[in-house]
Amino acid sequence: MNFLAHALLAGDSPALIVGGVVGDWIKGTLPGALPPDLAKGVALHRAIDEHAETHPAFCRSRSRVSPQRRRYAGVLVDVFYDHLLAKHWADLHHRPLDEYCNEVYRHIQDRLHDLPSDSHFALNMMAQQDWLSSYAHMAEVADVLARMSRRARQPNPLANGELELLADVEGFTADFYEWFGDAKGFCRQWKN
Repeated sequence: MNFLAHALLAGDSPALIVGGVVGDWIKGTLPGALPPDLAKGVALHRAIDEHAETHPAFCRSRSRVSPQRRRYAGVLVDVFYDHLLAKHWADLHHRPLDEYCNEVYRHIQDRLHDLPSDSHFALNMMAQQDWLSSYAHMAEVADVLARMSRRARQPNPLANGELELLADVEGFTADFYEWFGDAKGFCRQWKN
């Protein structure tokens, strides 16, 4: 869901980037069937998720989601934060977004043989459809949420969830910048 944020927060290590992006596909204890360097990236992914769940700005963002969608607020905020990261990319990273994303896709392709086979289809689609940079566009956010809604086992209000972001763009943006700044520091400390 928030693949772009996990990739960027992983830093410069290709293994941490790949592990960060695929973290949602990896279940159970680590390293499991993964090589140790990728398992470390998944561990970082999990640590970032735990950090976000208790961070005041992330909690504020969840509370901005209407009661009708509150049960899915964490999922929505993950997607919103990737949108805000992509939209404000030039303020947050020195390289162009498309160049960065293409490098992430290359890192994933280089390690695809080390990843669970049930992740291959989605990871290949991610690169082919350029999911990472597409988050910059609200129409793509709406499409992502609609697809997530259809894939879920239970009826849910994820479709049109982008309306939550549009109702308070300034609030979500302020929360994102606060969280992202702290998350960068958290990740630096975690890696040391």
